[in-house]
Amino acid sequence: MDIIQAIILGIVQGLTEFLPISSSGHLVLVPYAMHWENPGLAFDTLLHLGTLVAVVWYFWKDIVAIIKALISSILDIFRGNFKAGLKEDSFKKLAWLLVVGTIPAGLMGVLLKSQFESLFTSVPAVGFFMIITGILLWGAERVKRGEKEVKDVSFKNALAIGIFQGFAIAPGISRSGATISAGLFSGLERELAAKFSFLLSIPAIIGAVAIQAKDITSFDFSLAVTLAGFISAIIFGYLAIKLLLKIIKERTLMIFAYYCWIVGLLVLILSYVYGLI
Repeated sequence: MDIIQAIILGIVQGLTEFLPISSSGHLVLVPYAMHWENPGLAFDTLLHLGTLVAVVWYFWKDIVAIIKALISSILDIFRGNFKAGLKEDSFKKLAWLLVVGTIPAGLMGVLLKSQFESLFTSVPAVGFFMIITGILLWGAERVKRGEKEVKDVSFKNALAIGIFQGFAIAPGISRSGATISAGLFSGLERELAAKFSFLLSIPAIIGAVAIQAKDITSFDFSLAVTLAGFISAIIFGYLAIKLLLKIIKERTLMIFAYYCWIVGLLVLILSYVYGLI
């Protein structure tokens, strides 16, 4: 793999990790369409680290506040002030919502990883699941606009969003698309649904990187190629977060639904034509 390929894959990962069009699906489709050799899990892990840096960079102040609030809330348990603390401090409530939302994806990732691994070499599967992502986005835009702020979000809501995130283990199911849709289905205010999705991605990406960490030992790319992919993933991941927050606040997610439907159908048609189905 050369520097240009690394930059392109970094851009693809950065944009599609946070735009609701599936990073895992595109990392299957792009090398296949360009007739590139699959870079492997080691490079995939590197790109995920790039997007992790991007989301931490963008939400740094919120993350620091959430960590402080979580520590304080744990101490509240011993002070007998836990429930009152959740009502009084939105960051304490948000911290525990993120903890609850992380649990389903963690369990599903561990328990179902082997069942879904074979799908990462299946182009038709990516097409099918991208159509599902489009349906989720379409449905989310059809529900009544929610007004729930952090104080109004229940732990059941967080659990439901976490379950949707767990299904994103399938290539073609967008993690951000699934979690934002679940947030909108649960009545969250639109900007909060996106913000919660992005913050929920942090433990998910850390978990994915931890699982794939052993594959880094097989990494054999040059320093220039490594940095090219890593930096492009950071830059375009940051820009994707900024763009989607603006879109979800001011516009509609239907453009991403249409994109997923068009790409998904095209992939299925071409897969049939070339005998992959």
